[in-house]
Amino acid sequence: MTALCLYVEGIGVWSPHLGDFAALRAMLAGQATAKNDAPVAALLPANERRRAPESVRLAVEVAGQALAMSGRDPTTLACVFASAHGDQSITDAICSTLVEAPTQLSPTRFHHSVHNAPAGYWTIATGCRAPSSATCAGSHTFGAALLEAATQALAEQRPVLLVCSDIAGRGPLLEMTGCDRAFGCALLLTPEAGVNTLAQLRLQIANEHAAPTPAPVALAGDAVGNPATAALPLLASLVAGAGACRIGCATEMDLLTTVEAAA
Repeated sequence: MTALCLYVEGIGVWSPHLGDFAALRAMLAGQATAKNDAPVAALLPANERRRAPESVRLAVEVAGQALAMSGRDPTTLACVFASAHGDQSITDAICSTLVEAPTQLSPTRFHHSVHNAPAGYWTIATGCRAPSSATCAGSHTFGAALLEAATQALAEQRPVLLVCSDIAGRGPLLEMTGCDRAFGCALLLTPEAGVNTLAQLRLQIANEHAAPTPAPVALAGDAVGNPATAALPLLASLVAGAGACRIGCATEMDLLTTVEAAA
């Protein structure tokens, strides 16, 4: 098929070792980066930030970074939120409660356990009335969400915010998923170049699955266990301003991605 061509206007990144895109650039340059205790999610009102679980704060943090870099108006910005596992901590707590004391199940915890909770918090906090969706595709979640966001941006000729994040698991879920650290990223994608364009992105579907491009050695510590870190090779290409990588987006389908300087 013809390559999908779109543009990147904003980038957000967060992990315990990466506070933002500037920290990612520094790490790839061999520089030390500060340790982060928790995502700030400054776009959430203070009372909502206090009650929001880690999964929501992580998604809102990286989304806010990408939004600030782009200068876009969030009230009209379509968004795709993606997570392979949802909020594993809350799911573990709910399952434990159901086993031990089911009548004590917390409505608030149930509210936070739904897969589109980050999208809900984001759209309410920013006053966004544009379409939003929540995507999950296991280990292929980032690739599937990237394809979804790119398709929306080009088909509807509008900017789309892509957010992909997962937090560390807990209890039996951690044993099953192997996701032992938080990582989140966001891309603000547009169908046309503009004054804030950072790079051009080309996506080509490959109807077969091969080994994905590994993350750079400097990022190896973050590229373990968390499905959202499938974005790291692409993020590294965005730091370099050029590059190509292969990202899984389905069991038998990959995305061949190419980053180029904006025309």
